[in-house]
Amino acid sequence: MSTTDATADPLAALGTLPGVAESVESMRKAVDRVYGHRVMRRRSNELTAEAALRGARGSAALSGADWALEEVRRRTDFSGDAEARTMGAALRLSAEAGQLLSIWRQSPLRVLARLHLVAAASNEGEVGRPRQQGEPVDEPLVELPLPSAAEVSGRLDGLADLIIAGGSAPALVTAAVVHGELLALRPFASHNGLVARTAERIVLIGSGLDPKSVCPAEVGHAELGRAAYLGALDGYASGTPEGMAAWIAHCGRAVELGARESTAVCEALQRGAA
Repeated sequence: MSTTDATADPLAALGTLPGVAESVESMRKAVDRVYGHRVMRRRSNELTAEAALRGARGSAALSGADWALEEVRRRTDFSGDAEARTMGAALRLSAEAGQLLSIWRQSPLRVLARLHLVAAASNEGEVGRPRQQGEPVDEPLVELPLPSAAEVSGRLDGLADLIIAGGSAPALVTAAVVHGELLALRPFASHNGLVARTAERIVLIGSGLDPKSVCPAEVGHAELGRAAYLGALDGYASGTPEGMAAWIAHCGRAVELGARESTAVCEALQRGAA
């Protein structure tokens, strides 16, 4: 976030970058279409559950476990190979996200530690805390240079301060920065992508943009594809205004696609086909 660190409200400043306001408005319209659907008035709990499942599937796909949705529904054991464990971690995180909303604004670092514990499902020493200098990171799909443990600590503290302080930035901007910063830093020894996408979801829910969690950005990120995802992340990591704006727009488009998916689910529920 180097391009805006000198401002009083760096997240709000990002909202003024060229094209960001248009991304926010386009995303907002897509979200409003879901919330305005008649199915939401009667069956919102079903839609929330379906969005959680589809979001987990999308997030796992970006971390190397690209399973068909019906395979995710069918499976009951996710303790087998690496892909199964990734899918299991994504499902656990999706279920956990809604339980942490009240803590996020007061202690985001505590929430991130909890998310890593849930994803890793392990009591090993490196779980649930930021990595220490020299510890390896298992995140092969993200090839950005790995920041030092000292840089990770400082930037995590700065991110937490921004979240706790609040501000006037649109929810999309805050969610995109949280997501991008965690992916760029890879603060944990593993599961950073899954944690980053779950944190994005928490921001979108907690901000009031998507309070019922029916617009899973993870679905959109997966639909846009891993190459586009990593290319947009490169823009975020560059710290340039153009790169930051492109990342925020990419995240906005992902939310739009997640909303579109849930709109289609609404239509299916209305027809009695789902």
